[in-house]
Amino acid sequence: MVNKQSKTVLVTGGAGYIGSELVRVLLQDDFRVVVFDNLSFGGESLLSFWGNPAFTFIKGDLRHDDDVRNALQGVDYVCHLAAIVGEPPCKKYPELALEVNWHASVRLYELCEEAGIERFVFASTCSNYGKMAVADALLDETAELNPISLYSETKVNFEKYLLSQENSTITRTILRFSTVYGISPRPRFDLTVNEFTRDAALGKPLLIYGENFWRPYCHVSDLARSVKMALTADAGKVNGEAFNVGDTGQNYTKKMLAAEIGKAIPSLEVNYHPVVTDPRDYKVNCDKIKNVLGFEISKTVPNGITEIASLFREQVISEPMSARYGNV
Repeated sequence: MVNKQSKTVLVTGGAGYIGSELVRVLLQDDFRVVVFDNLSFGGESLLSFWGNPAFTFIKGDLRHDDDVRNALQGVDYVCHLAAIVGEPPCKKYPELALEVNWHASVRLYELCEEAGIERFVFASTCSNYGKMAVADALLDETAELNPISLYSETKVNFEKYLLSQENSTITRTILRFSTVYGISPRPRFDLTVNEFTRDAALGKPLLIYGENFWRPYCHVSDLARSVKMALTADAGKVNGEAFNVGDTGQNYTKKMLAAEIGKAIPSLEVNYHPVVTDPRDYKVNCDKIKNVLGFEISKTVPNGITEIASLFREQVISEPMSARYGNV
């Protein structure tokens, strides 16, 4: 059993959308937390943790060894979330994506070995499955990975690297996150559920491409809890293992998402476009993480839609279309 008060967790990308929520979850569970982030999207997400004696912030660049070594001092566990996240920014900055998501990630792991880190949890993605070979098949962790974007290629390559480190003393765990939604300390409205709900709440018609393509969805708070559970699970259950994170019942097409949003916002207008701009199409089985770790979601897509819609109904977000709520 992990004595949480004796363990320090480094969260790379801890000021980000999922990272800042993970920091909140870990601090609530009595871990000491070090955030390592270059603050490319600002640091406001960390304000509520400032002054907490269990919280430390280190500004640095994952590509610089000295910065990473400094961040690893006194750390027991590493949760690696820092990345150029998503296909649009990876497509816009391909060289940077390769540097950060691949080269710097490998170097981070090497430096973790130097530092004697005990556990390493990697935030990967279900986008690695790409496009189902068989329509409506549920893909579990044994399914072939089929990356069809630079973003998922870098994630798959680092997964393979981690799994190849069989002689490492570090407990290595891969978490393939479902498509995320919900509110975190660093809000984002460039994610499907969040974006569709925001636009609907603002009275904008939705223009949907590829309405019948599938994705799994999971609330940001549940993804954060999955990382904590991977850190605290028996090492024999998680070492060298990959887990799809989400719930098997939370696979939706975009058309299904629109229907759910229409229940919360009856004035919704939807238009479908025949052109497919994103060929990803996959349904995911998440039974392994439930059966092995006892992970269960606490929120569903309809819960998330209600959560986001209320933000705009109450006019909590003053500039909802601002670029600061996106990753590009």
